[in-house]
Amino acid sequence: MVLYMCGIIGYVGKDENSLEALLEGLSALEYRGYDSAGIAAFDCAGRLRTVKDVGRVSGIKEAALEIGASACGIGHTRWATHGAPSKENSHPHGTDRLQLVHNGIIENYAHLKKELTELGYSFYSDTDTEVAAKLLDYYYMRSGRRFEAVCETIKRLTGSYALGIVFSDDPDTIYAARKDSPLIIGIGDGEAYIASDVTAFLRRTRDYYRLEDGDVAKISARSIEIYNGGKKVTREKLTAKWDHESAEKGGYDHFMLKEIHEESEAVVKTLRPRIKDMLPDFSDDELNESMLKHITRLYIVACGTAMHAGLIGRAVFEGHAKLPVSVEIASEFRYNDPILSENDLVVVVSQSGETADSLAALRLAKQKGAQTLAIVNVIGSSIAKEAHSVLYTWAGPEIAVASTKAYSVQAALLTLLAIRCAILRGEMNELSAREFVRELYEDAPRAINEVLERVDHIKACAERLYKSEDMFFIGRGTDYALSCEGSLKLKEISYIHSEAYAAGELKHGTISLITEGIPVVALATVSSLHAKMLSNIREVRSRGAVLTLITNGESEEADMVIRLPEISERVSFLPTATVLQLLAYYTSVFRGCDIDKPRNLAKSVTVE
Repeated sequence: MVLYMCGIIGYVGKDENSLEALLEGLSALEYRGYDSAGIAAFDCAGRLRTVKDVGRVSGIKEAALEIGASACGIGHTRWATHGAPSKENSHPHGTDRLQLVHNGIIENYAHLKKELTELGYSFYSDTDTEVAAKLLDYYYMRSGRRFEAVCETIKRLTGSYALGIVFSDDPDTIYAARKDSPLIIGIGDGEAYIASDVTAFLRRTRDYYRLEDGDVAKISARSIEIYNGGKKVTREKLTAKWDHESAEKGGYDHFMLKEIHEESEAVVKTLRPRIKDMLPDFSDDELNESMLKHITRLYIVACGTAMHAGLIGRAVFEGHAKLPVSVEIASEFRYNDPILSENDLVVVVSQSGETADSLAALRLAKQKGAQTLAIVNVIGSSIAKEAHSVLYTWAGPEIAVASTKAYSVQAALLTLLAIRCAILRGEMNELSAREFVRELYEDAPRAINEVLERVDHIKACAERLYKSEDMFFIGRGTDYALSCEGSLKLKEISYIHSEAYAAGELKHGTISLITEGIPVVALATVSSLHAKMLSNIREVRSRGAVLTLITNGESEEADMVIRLPEISERVSFLPTATVLQLLAYYTSVFRGCDIDKPRNLAKSVTVE
């Protein structure tokens, strides 16, 4: 089962402003995707009250504010997994004695539900979360001790969870627990927070602790106590590198458009610390370069957009470092019983660093003795902490569900890593490497900005495509890799059925789907493959396809042509990706779609 990541926020403080903080935090978490929202907070009389419903956070605001003055509460945005979207299935869940919010999935909930039913409990929802809440209620009723009841409860839970809990007889405290689902504690001035990620409280504080697996925390305005295995532990205080303004739209119509416009800067920020004298230098990352020099095979493991960035990485590693590379979908890799050894390097790529299948793949690779390297954006995330080495992408917050700048920085960083690997393995001299790095670091960001300046033409192309219900992307070599990402972006946010194919595969079945009026987006940016691509273009044109050509060459074989800025083919994947993202974006704008929060999707997938 796949769980799309919900959102958790909690507030406890000296001032009676929890409802403001909770609603603000829930609004900041809307980008994660959700179908219902809820809050449990103490009113001025110390009573624990709950408000929840299907729909947007704005739909519960009026009722939530009626609770009145409150110094403690928890909130949640839910994406339906166990049970359809409904008021009953919305979080928080609980009893008269407690309320609980939960991200993750309780795998043994059916067994626990049967056990609790036999003990006299009844259930009003279809959720696994209510089972966890009723189990906690049972242990609390039995012992009368809140913290001990939380510890006993999580011992019985199989699966993943991030829990936020309030007890009706303890209006000054939030309890939290975490296993395989991210949860952090924000540190304010006389107040504290729990949240799924830092964006939920960035307006109020940038300092936080990241809970680790097995942690149980007791949080009040006066103190934060964290325990693991019954022992009190200390977690490193972290500080977010961006402020709340970085996580807001900044005048753009959508976060996605804002993040596309941030791509050139993000690429530079990712590469700059790793370039010295125009050569790759990963010394500040403490990367084991001996490993890079002596590995015999590289595996790039990721999901979705990150996997497509891996396809670009493979082309550079194999083409320049002469290193065999496999790009694996994480959910497939972990179940295919891969043959790995200490001479293999598994690179796990994930924007959030919490992607469940990628995390499981990382753990499997370590169990099998392979070296592991994480490429992630979020500092201290699970994948970053568990890999042997980590490279942070420094892309800043990415709020839109459809990933854009994360793809660009992942592909750019993989390329820089491949150049360094090529030098270490004697496949590239420093003179050639400097030119390649200059193209990547200077020319590619410039070309991205030039694409953004030509947005009116891309917008006009989108206007001719947006009424379509089917579309195909074709390319060869790295253009095929880009086609995969272009197709994914389009289907994610426009809901147009879209497929990507290696152009040479058209004759092997796909050509039967190319009929009069079917839109085809063809990529032709690899000069050595231009002649072959022209042949494929003629094939689809002769069958009536409406062709959009993205190219750095000359062609009269298209209805619409989007020309790339002048740039080396080795790094043209970056401005090409920007073109594809803008094409998907404006197609979705014309269709009137909810671009930042597409249906059935969310930012991070935290359970398989």
